[in-house]
Amino acid sequence: MTLYLLSVHYVEDQPPPPPHVVEEMHKGVMALNDELQAADAWVFAGGLEEPSTSTVVREDNGEVLVTDGPFPEAKEQIGGFWVIKAADGDEALAWARKATLACKGPVDVRPFQPDVEA
Repeated sequence: MTLYLLSVHYVEDQPPPPPHVVEEMHKGVMALNDELQAADAWVFAGGLEEPSTSTVVREDNGEVLVTDGPFPEAKEQIGGFWVIKAADGDEALAWARKATLACKGPVDVRPFQPDVEA
């Protein structure tokens, strides 16, 4: 089994969805979480606070600098994620299809490096 990161993208300055859509998203994500756990594909998942709450810690010539985040200056940031176990990329994409329907947003699928054990 390989570990995959399914990251959900958050687009800044996009109006928030209406409450009934947020409720649908919550129910869909919870159902997907249950399905992942039942299939023994679940490793870890979580939603993230707004990008403006981040802090960036970086090294610069041996000195550690701490600044307000987020690190990338972009409108799209990671809003949440799943770490899953999958037999291959096709299986990870099948889970990502369900994830994008559940959270109603784009999902990026990326395998972990091979030395990380599932």
